[in-house]
Amino acid sequence: MKELKYLHSVSTLKLNTSKCTGCGMCIQVCPHAVFQITNRKAEIADLDACMECGACARNCPAAAIDLKPGVGCAAAIISGWLRRTEPTCGCSGSGSNCC
Repeated sequence: MKELKYLHSVSTLKLNTSKCTGCGMCIQVCPHAVFQITNRKAEIADLDACMECGACARNCPAAAIDLKPGVGCAAAIISGWLRRTEPTCGCSGSGSNCC
């Protein structure tokens, strides 16, 4: 089966490696193998495979992962295409809180 990919570089997923303890919980709970462990720290191996489900952020004991689950930019863009409307992902529209 071909690997599932979403839209290029639109996921809201962010990883703070300075907070990461390297426990590997993100790898265990991620359904699409977005993360890998390198030098005892998690890193994002495939951002475009992230479906923004939020499992990694909810299960990270170090709170090193941040994303907007369920209403992310990828879902908004795809819904906009399907509905022929502008994408709406809940971003504030400006600054660092915007896609």
